[in-house]
Amino acid sequence: MFYWFLKRVLVGPALRVLFRPWTRGLENVPTEGGAIIAANHLSFIDSIFVPLAVPRPVVYLAKHEYFTKPGPVGRAQRMFFQMTNQLPMDRSGGSASEGALRAGLDVLRGGNLLGIYPEGTRSLDGRLHRGRTGVARLALAAGVPVIPTALIGTDAVQPKGRTIPRVRRVGVVFGEPIDVSHHTDGEADRHALRSATDEIMYEIMRLSGQEYVDTYTVSQRPRLLTETEPAGEQSGA
Repeated sequence: MFYWFLKRVLVGPALRVLFRPWTRGLENVPTEGGAIIAANHLSFIDSIFVPLAVPRPVVYLAKHEYFTKPGPVGRAQRMFFQMTNQLPMDRSGGSASEGALRAGLDVLRGGNLLGIYPEGTRSLDGRLHRGRTGVARLALAAGVPVIPTALIGTDAVQPKGRTIPRVRRVGVVFGEPIDVSHHTDGEADRHALRSATDEIMYEIMRLSGQEYVDTYTVSQRPRLLTETEPAGEQSGA
């Protein structure tokens, strides 16, 4: 299987030598059965170091743009993601997002590990942002635990916009499994989903040491990508 060949022969040994990844709490990851690994998201390479730390395969929901680029490079990239257990995740909402969630549910019901970034996309400011409730929906629908996970130092290795990674040591911390079923009495309404997601995000914050801000990551982009304040937000406005 290409996944194991990459991990044990082609890429994994080199990554261990270069980045000397350290791991804590690996005993919290179940050795069998479905579970969600819910982590902070600081860098493109996050999806490399979690599977490197976990003995079992981890299936990730990756943004669908990785699977739709045209040309030879796009086809090679699509093949790579498919062969490394990654599924396309359409974040546009509606039926497209529902389809991705159903694919994730099939992974969990098959007794596998599913990797999710509840923030939805990489943090642009290094802080931990509000989680999206899809992680709680999947956990409740599949009846599986959520393993809060913190990636440490990956933003220093490959921050957004950098193509060639820096050689830095990184870490992965796995917290105790969370059973989110206590947030609902059988009906997973939006209040129960938000409460469960907030519990997951709190544990990720505690493990990572990041500052938490109660806003979605995407809502920060206009402010972070410009040096001037948007109209109407200047002092006294």
